[in-house]
Amino acid sequence: MKLASVIRPGDALMWGQACAEPQTLVEALVAERAALSGCRVFMGSSYSGLVRPQHADHLQLASYCGTGSNRALADAGVLDILPVSYSQLGSLIRSGRLRCDVLMIQVSPPSRQGEYSLGLAVEYLAPAFHEARAVIAEVNDQVPWTHTEPRLRREDFDLVVESSRAPVYLPFAAPSDTERQIAAHAAAWVPEGATVECGIGTLPNAILSALVGRGDLSYHSGVVCELVPQIDPRRCTGGALMGTQALFEWARENPVLRLTSSDVTHGARSLASIERFVAINSAVEVDLTGQINGELARGSYVGAVGGALDFIRAANASQDGVSIVALAAARVVEKLSGPVSVPRSEAGIFVTEHGAADLRGCTLREREKRMRAISGRS
Repeated sequence: MKLASVIRPGDALMWGQACAEPQTLVEALVAERAALSGCRVFMGSSYSGLVRPQHADHLQLASYCGTGSNRALADAGVLDILPVSYSQLGSLIRSGRLRCDVLMIQVSPPSRQGEYSLGLAVEYLAPAFHEARAVIAEVNDQVPWTHTEPRLRREDFDLVVESSRAPVYLPFAAPSDTERQIAAHAAAWVPEGATVECGIGTLPNAILSALVGRGDLSYHSGVVCELVPQIDPRRCTGGALMGTQALFEWARENPVLRLTSSDVTHGARSLASIERFVAINSAVEVDLTGQINGELARGSYVGAVGGALDFIRAANASQDGVSIVALAAARVVEKLSGPVSVPRSEAGIFVTEHGAADLRGCTLREREKRMRAISGRS
């Protein structure tokens, strides 16, 4: 494979993140990087570790997040961070402010109708597909065909590479006793008939586990995580699948599931139409007034502005909706050590293992009282 037949030195590149990372193509790019010097790479979250700090000798690296193996790149000073809400990515790509000359994607084998599916993620890949000069596809026969928008045909690809390898998996650990306590407190605030949003990691999966058996829930999020199938959602709209083979098999040709662009999953217009929208997010730390740092921990960039602000605002505006931020009590602090990712004006309900603090309509004095009560240090 010679990526140089499509990629030019100095091009701006993008590819799918997390489980949707086209591993064969990324490996080839790293191997050929000297011949493609000056290429600018915009990465999403990465858990493969394929891109390492030493690869910045010829590649300029950027991302919206420090999640997964991106943290090592950020700590080494070779990853530029774009601190924007996830809902902005599509418009930034379409305007050219976030350029994409070549898009590298992992796709499923084609259906009987000759349509390839983006398989495990759409997100910012949809606007990038329409703006890119060239598209390189890794057709991986271990990627499930899912209902994604757009669907692609062979003529959409400028270069095709066939592969057969397991996608990157995101397994989650069994929740701790503390996480189960947090999950139980959070689940109590989810109303009947809610449409739920949550992110990746052990705690969001623990909260979903606490909702199993409700039978009346829908799901709308940037991430469809491992335990979403267990809540048996009536409808499931997401940007990406992030889990293991069990999740991917549930998603295969599943008519309940729709994977679509970040404009739909995070956009204010689409979110505004959802009643009883429950946004469940976590945080690096929260202060006593309800300000959230979701980005920086002990000097390392580990998170993102991401979609939290998009979803929290939508939940606050939704009829009978609610914003829940779940975290360990130790992360409730007097003063944030990082940036304010979500302002205190959007504060809803905060949940720790010690209970819940509803800050809606509360003065600063009352907020401090309630937050201290769930911090375990009142």
